[in-house]
Formats: sequence, C-alpha cells, structure tokens
Amino acid sequence: MVDIARIHQPVLLQQCVDLVAPALQAPGSVAVDCTLGLAGHTTAFLKAAPGARVIGIDRDAEALALATERVAGEGLADRFTPVHAAFDELDDVLDELDVPQVQAVFMDLGLSSLQIDETARGFSYAHDAPLDMRMDVSQSLTARDVLAGYDVDGLTRIFRDYGEERFARQIARRIVQVRDAEPLLTSRQLGELVDAVIPAARRGSGNPAKRVFQALRIEVNGELDKLARTLPQAACRLSVGGRLVVESYHSLEDRTVKTFMADGLKADVPADMPVVPPDMQPFFAPLTKGAVKADEAERAANSRAASVRLRGAELIRPLPSRWRREFGHRARGMERMPRRRGRK
Repeated sequence: MVDIARIHQPVLLQQCVDLVAPALQAPGSVAVDCTLGLAGHTTAFLKAAPGARVIGIDRDAEALALATERVAGEGLADRFTPVHAAFDELDDVLDELDVPQVQAVFMDLGLSSLQIDETARGFSYAHDAPLDMRMDVSQSLTARDVLAGYDVDGLTRIFRDYGEERFARQIARRIVQVRDAEPLLTSRQLGELVDAVIPAARRGSGNPAKRVFQALRIEVNGELDKLARTLPQAACRLSVGGRLVVESYHSLEDRTVKTFMADGLKADVPADMPVVPPDMQPFFAPLTKGAVKADEAERAANSRAASVRLRGAELIRPLPSRWRREFGHRARGMERMPRRRGRK
C-alpha cells in the first residue's frame, strides 16, 4: 500500500484552489483535472466547492486507482469521476460523459509524485532502473526504444529541443557509438554516459544527466504535443466565466501555456485599428500577473516546487466561431493556428 500522504505534496495548492474554486460555486459546476495524479488538487477542489463535480483524467492506471481510493476515503466519491485517458483526449472524454461544457480545466504538468518516487520505470537518474519512462505502461514506445533506434540527428533533436542541452550532439554521437556493443538499458548506464561526455568545467548545478532524462521522458510520452492539442480543447469546452489554470515545471511547457493564453488576451484586429468590434475583443482575462512562483518556504519544504510556474485565465465571452474552428484544427494537429496580430 502506497502512503499517499507521505509521497504527495501538491505544489501551490492553496493558490490553485483560489484560482479554480470561484468558478465552481454554482451547484452542478464541473471541473476537469486533466492530470489527476494522486488527487491532491482534486480533493482540495471538491472540498472548496461542495456543489461541484470533478472529472479526473490520468493516463497512469496505478495513479488513477490510488487517487480514486483517496477521494473515496475523504467521502467525496459521489462527486468524482475517474477516467483512464491521456489529457489530449479531453474532448472524447467529455463527449462520452455527455458533458458539453465545464467551468474549470486544471493541469499540473510533468511527472506525478508517484512516478518520481517509483523507481521501477526509470524516470529518475537518482535510481538505477530499467529505462522505461512510460506514464502509461500500455503504450509501446519506451526510453530504451528511443535510445536504441533513433539516429544521431533524431537524438540530437530531442536532447536539444526538449532538454535544452548544450551538448546534445556530442551525447547523441556517444550513444550511437556505444549502443551496438552495450545496449543502454538502465538509468545508471545513461547517467554514466552523459557524465563522461559533458566536461566538468561546463556543467551547471545539479546532475549533468537531468536535461537528457527530461528530454527522453517528453519524447516517450509526447508531452509537449499533447499539451499543445489539449489547451485549445479546454478553451472550447469552457463556459463563459470558466477558468483554465495550468502549473508548468520547465520552460518549454510554460512557454506553450503562456503563448496560448496570451493569444486570447489580445484583440483580433490590426494594432492600428481605432475601434475594436465586439466580436473581435479578447476572450480571455488574466487571473495571474505573469506566472506565480512558489515562495521560499514552499521551495524549502518541497523541492518539486522550485521550478513551478502557475498561470490562469478566465473565459470572458464566447469564443468566436472562427476561433472554435481553428482551435479544433490545432487540437487535431491538422494545422497551426495563425498568429494573431492584435493589441493588448
């Protein structure tokens, strides 16, 4: 039995509740926790909004089972619906539940506490374990597969783009050089390889393999692509007055969220247009001034809070039909949403 209280410390919990709960005060309100994890945030939302319901989505079946048990133990199961899915299946989940609109969508990105602390899947460079890194163990692609099958250019791309690793190509070359003689199967092997490649004089703080492990995890789970598909689905499903609240833990996630929210904070007109027609007004209003960060006390108590960035936006008018169409295209990956030319 996993001790949930011991391993799970929700980051910026009260700040998240303060952002989400005001949208859930009407009886029958619905929130979606797209990254349920061990239900720390969901449990707090249900307690803060006694008339609301939460749909909790997680692709990790083990986490979903533990979260369901936790919510039931708090006596909140009658207002909670667990769903085993990836969060970019948001539209499908709500369609299946016959929920056309919701009042809040919350995302706590990155690894859950369970995944970080469970050594068997090889997410962490701090423990020697098989290089798996799947959040959903029913999918086929693992970190071992990436390291064994990608060429130098492919490995360089993920280490550079997803890990922002300065020595991406050198690490990729070394992997390709050694893998035929010694397949990379464990986190220890990969950590030692990275350690041998990066010059001691050029290292930042922390473990030199941190960025490589992050990049592999993002690639294996398709995290950034899923995030880019999910945000427009969330916007289309919000009712007016509904809130989108997202916690990010590295710059790539935060940049995606910031860019998406900023798009809705601008008028959809040329900057020199003297009058903004009503249907071209911004459809989001900011709930946070920039990104909220954890204070010194929380960072000291919970190391996972060190890099958090919390952003929130409220839908203040119905989405124009043309943006619903274009958000739909973006959510399905059919085309990129055009850059808006608007003004603040």
